Amino acid sequence: MTAMTTTTVTTAPPLAEPDPDLRVRRRRSLSPGKQVPAARLAGPALLVVLWAVASAAGALDPGAIPAPWTVVESGVHLWTDGTLTDDILTSLQRAGTGFVLGLAAGIALALASGLTRTGEALIDGTVNLNRAIPTLGLIPLFILWLGIGETFKIAIIAIVVYIPIYLNTHAALSGIDSRFVELAEVQGLNRIQFIRQIVIPGALPGFFVGLRLGVTGSWLGLVVLEQINATSGLGYMMFQAQNYGQTDVILVGLVVYGIFGLISDSTVRIIERRVLSWRRTLSS
Repeated sequence: MTAMTTTTVTTAPPLAEPDPDLRVRRRRSLSPGKQVPAARLAGPALLVVLWAVASAAGALDPGAIPAPWTVVESGVHLWTDGTLTDDILTSLQRAGTGFVLGLAAGIALALASGLTRTGEALIDGTVNLNRAIPTLGLIPLFILWLGIGETFKIAIIAIVVYIPIYLNTHAALSGIDSRFVELAEVQGLNRIQFIRQIVIPGALPGFFVGLRLGVTGSWLGLVVLEQINATSGLGYMMFQAQNYGQTDVILVGLVVYGIFGLISDSTVRIIERRVLSWRRTLSS
């Protein structure tokens, strides 16, 4: 008799579908997390606290680095007698005028260079040559050309501003995917529609990076320029304080510069977040 053997085939249970909630939790754990309002003020606040603690403990020389409360007292005194107010208004006017001129020049040159080969050939190399030359090194030449008044100061600030705006905007224009250009051609978009629907949205992220650098650059250039044949402004106030050994007044000027720089950068960030609200990024 032939023995019949039966083989039992066991099939593995079907794999369970991954829990979608688990996938979401894993994906979210890789992100930086939800933004905390005014979180960027934590760093400066910590720095002030450490400064105050070191001053109270006597670890800092009051002649070299006055205590925070001494700087505040000096700032209040300068504000009440009108000196600080006039200097702030003068500095804001210089920085604002130079920034507007640099912004307009940077945008115009970036569009002309990024949208045409002729413009790129004529403009891009010239701007990069200008970038390679230290801008503050142009001060003696601009004084000979424009005089030692306000004009050369505004011109230098405009140069400091337009270079980062041009570079970042031009890089964003050059980085637009060619498939979008082909799509625009297939859709039959004209030049104006192409610029409005493809070029501007594609260039805005780079433009805002350059705008932030330009805003900061206007303040950096201003602090140097206001120490050259100036009779008012924050830089002039700090230069006079240096001659008289008033470290607290110098720190008042630096604090005001820092506050204006932080406010202007935060303003650009807010505008960027609203204009580019359609993007899904880590920061959003």
